[in-house]
Amino acid sequence: MEIGRMDAIGELPTVSTTFPMTPQQRSEQRQLVKAVQAVNGAQIFGEGTELTFAFDRYTKGPVMRIVDKETKEVIRQVPPEYVLRLAEDLGG
Repeated sequence: MEIGRMDAIGELPTVSTTFPMTPQQRSEQRQLVKAVQAVNGAQIFGEGTELTFAFDRYTKGPVMRIVDKETKEVIRQVPPEYVLRLAEDLGG
């Protein structure tokens, strides 16, 4: 599974796709970046945690994680890992 966090300038991790992003998709991505930055800036999930978004490498589905900033330990993930692997086994 490839999960990345947003870097300091607010870019989402690069996700290889077989198609280019449309201007609307790029706009939606920028809006998502701003929303995640606002959530992390407000420390909604606590001072020592951060919200991350990425795509599962195999299912190509979105994954949201709340991660400890220091240890990088995953505190909570939606959808859970077992659901992602089940979807992978079922063919996506």
